[in-house]
Amino acid sequence: MAKKKIAKNTEEFDRRFDEGEDIHDLIDMSKARIIRHGKKVRITLDVAEELVNEIDRIRESIGVDRGALIKIWLHERVKQEKVTTV
Repeated sequence: MAKKKIAKNTEEFDRRFDEGEDIHDLIDMSKARIIRHGKKVRITLDVAEELVNEIDRIRESIGVDRGALIKIWLHERVKQEKVTTV
């Protein structure tokens, strides 16, 4: 079996992945690492129904679930706050 040609750039790599090509031979798994963010803690929030509806409209348009979107937004905001308070 012939070895696959390495992608010339990220755009080519992404295109080949998006087209369903098996890209396992193109990835150096020896450099892969697992990031563990620590113990998960459950929180409960009461928010207005209209805000939840707006969040759902956004998440549907980008194709992620509500919890994932909120986690991303929280993470981005915490990073932003760290930069501005230092």
